[in-house]
Amino acid sequence: MNRNYVAAAVAAALMTMTGMAVADDASTMSSTGTDTGASDTASTDSSVGSRIGNMFSGPWYVMPTLGAMYTDRQLRADDWNANYGIRIGKELSEHWDVQLGLTHSQADEDSRRYSGGRYKQTLLGIDAMYMFSRDRFRPFLLAGIGMANNNIHYNGTAGFPNADGNKNSWMANVGVGAQYDISDRIGLQADVRQVYSRSRANGGLFGSDRHDTTGNTYLNVGLIIKFGEPQKTAAVEPTPEPVAAAEPEPAPQPETKPEPPPQPAPPPAAVGPDEPAFKKVAIQAEVLFDFNKATVKDAGKQLLNSEVVQKMKDNPQVELLLITGHADRIGSEQYNQKLSERRAEAVKQYLVGQGIDAQRLHTQGKGESEPVVQCNGSKNAKTIKCLQPNRRVVLEIEAQRASEK
Repeated sequence: MNRNYVAAAVAAALMTMTGMAVADDASTMSSTGTDTGASDTASTDSSVGSRIGNMFSGPWYVMPTLGAMYTDRQLRADDWNANYGIRIGKELSEHWDVQLGLTHSQADEDSRRYSGGRYKQTLLGIDAMYMFSRDRFRPFLLAGIGMANNNIHYNGTAGFPNADGNKNSWMANVGVGAQYDISDRIGLQADVRQVYSRSRANGGLFGSDRHDTTGNTYLNVGLIIKFGEPQKTAAVEPTPEPVAAAEPEPAPQPETKPEPPPQPAPPPAAVGPDEPAFKKVAIQAEVLFDFNKATVKDAGKQLLNSEVVQKMKDNPQVELLLITGHADRIGSEQYNQKLSERRAEAVKQYLVGQGIDAQRLHTQGKGESEPVVQCNGSKNAKTIKCLQPNRRVVLEIEAQRASEK
């Protein structure tokens, strides 16, 4: 089959996949939820722009890259030459990222037909990336489209003229890779991708046609630097206990007979359990976790160390600590339940890693069933902010030995 038709088909398929990525992102947000409990955007929203804006809840990031390019054989150039570039990315949802990137590479001519020269390629494109998870290590698939500039200048030899050409063309690429979070704001990305574009050169490099579709293989490694994350709002507050209303004083009764003589004092009651060793602690989800994740952040670890870990070590009489995850009402009930369970379990695993016996920890997820505030309206910035107190993890003593008195 003519390679031109194959390349055109690849480009069309990639543009279709990119459109599907955006559409699937919107459907995923409405059916499975986001960090705030997932999106269930009302169909009555009057503005398409506001719906799209509400989906963009994950952090932006910038990523400088280094790598190597393996050139198409018909280019008659060296293999595994260095490339470098820069990318700007955005976490759109639980399963989708988008990246805009600029990459440059070059390779020396490597053929007996020529006596030197270079092939250069510059790429500008946008990639849709399907993330298999939002865990610390997350593999992904990618597909992208854009523009390519292919520049060829080879010095001819006896019997072979110079090969010269410069062409701007469409670009399409597909690949696989993975990301790994080193910390809240720093991570790594590695991927391998096949990049297709059109090249032009005279002098017989591509035969009489002088144009051909070339496919280069790229191996890239990048440093992810995140910015614009959701604001870290510190919140370690005891959950207020309900205050019982004071009962009215009974009306005075007429005295009918004299007071009975005093009775002997009853024997002292058995000693009951002590007061809780420490108060209930409620921590907002934004402090503990990134967007739509269940991995405890550095800021959350520091808070758990001071408010829970040290107190559990100082109070061995605490036999069982209950860890309860809560979500807000935005998104499906099933997703919110699962998210609250995962987050409670993540807190437990961190405490175990700090030396707390797992037998002293008990987890549960309450989903959206126990809100502390009620807010009207569909998913928008005002409603999300109003519902913030509902997104939390609560730690409280469930069982405690009585101390000897």
